[in-house]
Amino acid sequence: MASFSNIGAICKVPSAPSLCSSSSRALFPTTLRSFSHSQVSRSRSCRLCIRSSYAEAVRGNPNSDAIDVVADVKTERIVVIGGSGFVGSAICKAAVSEGIEVISLSRSGRPSNSNPWVDQVTWITGDVFYANWDEILIGATAVVSTLGGFGSDEQMLRINGEANVVAVNAAKEYGIPKFILISVHDYNLPSFLLQSGYFTGKRKAESEVLSKFPSSGVVLRPAFIYGKRKVDGFEIPLDLIGEPLEKLLRATESFTKPLKSLPASDLVLAPPVSVDDVAYAVINAVKDDDCFGIFTIDQIKEAAAGVKV
Repeated sequence: MASFSNIGAICKVPSAPSLCSSSSRALFPTTLRSFSHSQVSRSRSCRLCIRSSYAEAVRGNPNSDAIDVVADVKTERIVVIGGSGFVGSAICKAAVSEGIEVISLSRSGRPSNSNPWVDQVTWITGDVFYANWDEILIGATAVVSTLGGFGSDEQMLRINGEANVVAVNAAKEYGIPKFILISVHDYNLPSFLLQSGYFTGKRKAESEVLSKFPSSGVVLRPAFIYGKRKVDGFEIPLDLIGEPLEKLLRATESFTKPLKSLPASDLVLAPPVSVDDVAYAVINAVKDDDCFGIFTIDQIKEAAAGVKV
């Protein structure tokens, strides 16, 4: 299997200039990027103000009816696979707040959440292996996959790898301009530990994204994701652990940096990532055609900051 561990992210983030610095643009210089596919096939979100020539002609006549047409045009339409899950629902919520049309495909369908944003998402109940892509993908400008899970090696290879590969190939076949995958940080684990079904499946999915969408595919590699997670109707406040731990690790990273060369050190030293940061990093990737490649933990946070401002 091809290795993409050294591929970096390329992205223009207005409020996060460090993402465009030489240290974080680890893949290709901008001049090597081909813009033909994404920029021709994708239209941008915009607000069109159309003033008719008749209105201009009669501007000075108070008895004339000038016609001013202001149209809100929503051109971004994303499909979130696993949209009713912990990370998926955060992405749906963030997308709605940014005026993006959202379709969710998940086995559980519409969540029980009563928040107003839920009513603005089109919820489709289904399995990615048997999905009616004609119903789901037509008109989409990006597909976001949050698929992943634990179990036996066979189960993890299927959900983390094969299911995502099916989604990537469907998006490619239907001409969707961009694919965004929520993957996982490798925690600096020894190679033999990365052979488990969980990581093997995730890396297989990454390979598919980056090969089928070489100039528009985005892979986010967060570490532990925290936030308020609902399980069987109960809310688990992961942020009570994750948020202070993230602040502590970032405050001490200058001291702990030498330890990062140790095998599996990131199991302890990798800063957790807010589910909102993951969600807004996805929104940044959806809106910015210049984003592609693999995003590290720090790059996810910087990309999110560019949208939140």
